[in-house]
Amino acid sequence: MFSSAVQPSIVSLFSSTGSDTLSLWSTHTDASLPSDSFICLLNDHTSLPAPPPPAALIVPHAIQPDAAEEAQKHGYKLGQTVLHIQSPSLPTTYVRCPSMEWSSWPGRAGDLGLKLPWLHLQVRNIGREWSFEVGLVDTAGKEGIVRCSTFQKSPALKPGSPPILHLPLSFPAASSTPLTSWSEIPLHLPALLPHFSSHTLLQQDDESGSDGAGPGPSVKHTAMPSAKFGHISYVKIFATCRLRRVWLSERATSGGQKMPWEFLLYAADV
Repeated sequence: MFSSAVQPSIVSLFSSTGSDTLSLWSTHTDASLPSDSFICLLNDHTSLPAPPPPAALIVPHAIQPDAAEEAQKHGYKLGQTVLHIQSPSLPTTYVRCPSMEWSSWPGRAGDLGLKLPWLHLQVRNIGREWSFEVGLVDTAGKEGIVRCSTFQKSPALKPGSPPILHLPLSFPAASSTPLTSWSEIPLHLPALLPHFSSHTLLQQDDESGSDGAGPGPSVKHTAMPSAKFGHISYVKIFATCRLRRVWLSERATSGGQKMPWEFLLYAADV
């Protein structure tokens, strides 16, 4: 998608307040769960407009009482439109960039082709398990998937085509009385590639495939990415969360470094 374009230092893939929010993305929900599996835009502070029936919006977990007064001063929720992604069946409800429709059009490259090394997500914890993944391609053309999830207990490397590096992810604990339920997650992609060569993380899976239906790929038949970081192929964000923005950058844009004003999180008036 972007491999032949001049790439600026910051590329925004998703903004919940944009005019065409999901223009680069495809969405997928679980048709067997019409009341529980859906994707919609709403105001983070009011949770309105409500999704159309039969969808039933879950209530995000409440702030701890001893932090409520301080949170009111700073704004616990956003006064902005965000994307709500909800489902009890995490793998079946997601948004993906580039869209599957775009990737399948004749004459178009099938992946993003973005070479910027930092991936950032602005996401709200709403008290359920959550996951996202990004496809990496090294300079030799070998692919790998980095998957981060709140249910993973320790790092693991699963052979396959492509192999998956599964990393644990956690939001600030409720007991830590955070001033907001929103987090910015930065991921330095080149630093993750060496972990695909880690034998201590490797999980042998010759007995069954990922769906348990038959023999899975063995370690010796897996082409692990091992060269330098080339580009990212896709980004996929699963249920359940609220999403504000996804972007890539040449440098880390957290830790006090100046960001474009439209990238900032604006609290609701209290």
